[in-house]
Amino acid sequence: MPTLIVLRHAKAAAGPGLADIERPLTERGRRDAAAAGEWLRADGRTVPGLVLCSTAVRTRETLGLLALDAEVSHEPRIYGNDADDLLALIRETAAREPEPRTLLLIGHNPSVHQLVHDLTGNAPDSFPTCALAVVELPGDWAGVRRGTGELVTFRTPKD
Repeated sequence: MPTLIVLRHAKAAAGPGLADIERPLTERGRRDAAAAGEWLRADGRTVPGLVLCSTAVRTRETLGLLALDAEVSHEPRIYGNDADDLLALIRETAAREPEPRTLLLIGHNPSVHQLVHDLTGNAPDSFPTCALAVVELPGDWAGVRRGTGELVTFRTPKD
């Protein structure tokens, strides 16, 4: 049974004068990302074998502060912020050798929130920065479909 972790990037600076893709994390964002990494490492079942990460500065900084030992693929389609593209990327994981048991996707709202809702039908009302959802899925990555997942954990920086 594959496990998907969906993580919204940590709090980013407003970035006057910066392109959206270049916005860095705030000090609070750096603290929240480090805490999320501690939580992931402490909970052995949520240590990913593969990370799919948006190409935005804030997502790459979030990933670095998680301090995870995992293969990483920076995916421009995640920055596009479309839940259908995220689902397609997850399904493509099946072609990887070896196929990871646990996958972490680091992206942006509203697509990460929509993805969790689409997969589980049980998404929380909001998905704040650095929130993460752990979703268990039946079968394999290629067979991931809407409505087939179970939301087993939802964590925010305030938890």
